[in-house]
Amino acid sequence: MKKSHLHLLSIGIAAWAAFSCNEKSTEDQSTNSKEVTAKEILGNPEYQAISYEGYRAKSREIQPSIAQLKEDLKILSAMNIKVLRTYNVQFAHASNLLKAISELKSEDKSFEMYVMLGAWIDCQNAWTDLEPNHEVESEQNAGEIDRAVALVNQYPDIVKVLAVGNEAMVKWATSYFVQPAVILKWVNHLQSLKKEGKLPKGLWITSSDDFASWGGGDPLYHTEDHAKLAKAVDYISMHTYPYHNSHYNPNFWRVPIEESKWSEIEKVDAAMIRAVDFAKSQYDSVKNYMKSIGVNKPIHIGETGWASVSDGLYGPEGSHATDEYKQARYYQLMREWTNEAGISCFYFEGFNEPWKDANNPIGSENHFGLFTETGQAKYVLWDLVDQGVFKDLTRDGNPITKTFDGNKESMLKTVLAPPANY
Repeated sequence: MKKSHLHLLSIGIAAWAAFSCNEKSTEDQSTNSKEVTAKEILGNPEYQAISYEGYRAKSREIQPSIAQLKEDLKILSAMNIKVLRTYNVQFAHASNLLKAISELKSEDKSFEMYVMLGAWIDCQNAWTDLEPNHEVESEQNAGEIDRAVALVNQYPDIVKVLAVGNEAMVKWATSYFVQPAVILKWVNHLQSLKKEGKLPKGLWITSSDDFASWGGGDPLYHTEDHAKLAKAVDYISMHTYPYHNSHYNPNFWRVPIEESKWSEIEKVDAAMIRAVDFAKSQYDSVKNYMKSIGVNKPIHIGETGWASVSDGLYGPEGSHATDEYKQARYYQLMREWTNEAGISCFYFEGFNEPWKDANNPIGSENHFGLFTETGQAKYVLWDLVDQGVFKDLTRDGNPITKTFDGNKESMLKTVLAPPANY
């Protein structure tokens, strides 16, 4: 207030301000304690989503501790992430993560984090030396669903979505895919439990799968069981990966002749816009198919991402898709699109997971994280490091620092334009 104001008026305004602050504090507390549902979270840009598993080692047998999970949760929360996606309840990871979130909520009433809990589904003989039998489901599926149900009921304030299977129907998942009737059976089972009051009423149930499995591609997936599944879930959770398509379906990726005289970085920037347009086209293809079968439900992106290191198909000898600059551009452009469109995007993923391709340290599957396994922030997050967002936060005792020692020139030296299309 200006000094010329009357003393009495100052007292009155000070009293009003104190009342207003107390009222706002009460409102904040009320908001924090308010029970939110999946319907309120999904599609809301205030609830940024990411895929997360906290594995630091080359084997999932080495489970992250509760303390390590809490470290990661604080880092992700500092980025304004409020929804995490997990993949299975076979290991202790998911239950420990829910416990870690619950403890952080008890320690700090303002801490807010929710989970899309995954239940892993696969076929008979999956991940064994025997030939996978894609016509019969694994005996472990029933136990996986039971464990997931128990966790939902133990942590109803945290688990808001339950996903049956991960890329469990798409035919290229040759090690484990099942027929859609299997996913439909378990989704119907869970919906029945919800109707009977044995699961929270506001819980949303889905299956998270490739865009093709949701009818957006090959007519092979335009079956009665796929259509029944689309009608049984609460929303569609689809995956889209322009990154992988830079090798398998590269027409959108290669540099067209009209860009041939552009600088390398201009070619890259244009390619990343085309990559996001490719993701949009897959989203629209699912949306159009759903409309054609009379399904009008929310469609969100259950998974998409871009690796920062790779050999092989996506590296210097392949599609040139892989580096931290392209990862950053993809992340930024995808967030801009999905936030504006009211689409939740479970970006893959928070941290590198070295177990995914344990025998090949520079395999792309190990490098989709926005952070390295030691907690270094990749280029996409350098601005947040500069802003002090991660101040005093650590991963396994390591402060959050920038990759390449923060040297942008060094980082840009790793960036290759896509191959030519002429």
